Amino acid sequence: MLLSDQAGQAAATKIPRPATLRESVIEAIQELIVSGQLKPGQHLVESELAQLLGVSRQPVREALQQLNGEGWVDLHPGQGAFVHVPTVEEADQLLAVRALLETESARLAAQHAGEDGVRRLRVLCARGIAAVESDDVESAVATNSELHALVTALSGNSVLAELASQVARRVRWYHTPVARQRGMASWQEHTALIDAIEAGDEHRAAHIMREHTEHTRASYMEQRENEPVEPAPKPVRRRRPRTPSTN
Repeated sequence: MLLSDQAGQAAATKIPRPATLRESVIEAIQELIVSGQLKPGQHLVESELAQLLGVSRQPVREALQQLNGEGWVDLHPGQGAFVHVPTVEEADQLLAVRALLETESARLAAQHAGEDGVRRLRVLCARGIAAVESDDVESAVATNSELHALVTALSGNSVLAELASQVARRVRWYHTPVARQRGMASWQEHTALIDAIEAGDEHRAAHIMREHTEHTRASYMEQRENEPVEPAPKPVRRRRPRTPSTN
């Protein structure tokens, strides 16, 4: 057997490697941003993050570099790292893509969910309603993400599920600030969605999901329009060393 053939077979049976420290730090910082513990525009100090996460500064520095490339962090020369402030256009584009993906997910879920899938959706919906009633925004947001991910999984379309997962964490970042504002209305929409999925009504399921995602988008845009404009961080001025006098 040729070496290239052996390599090809080996590549097909590779064992997934565990996450590196840098990858773990990246995920931890993303979660701090998504949950709102790190605010948009907040200065990120490497030493403070390292102490918070229980790691050295090197993986934090590497993580910030990668997060800068992925749009979570902005690196400003001479100033440091700051949590990215999403523009209205960025949010609008992402939430529009989310609406397309999840509308199709809901339509397909109505075809394929089955009794067990519907039962699992109702369990999540009950958990979300309980979180709203106890004003537990963090749990409500997390459960909302779980429910939407399950709808996508129940679609039976693995490509659709993969695409939706790529935007899910950033969607949660945008949803968190408006979760309390959306409140119980969001979960009433979830309940109607599950009813449509259970009935196998794909057109109604798609319609409800389209309107549901549009309500979240509109709430986010309204909040962004009403929030005060924060000034950009001022550049750090460095003093030039004095030239020794020759007199």
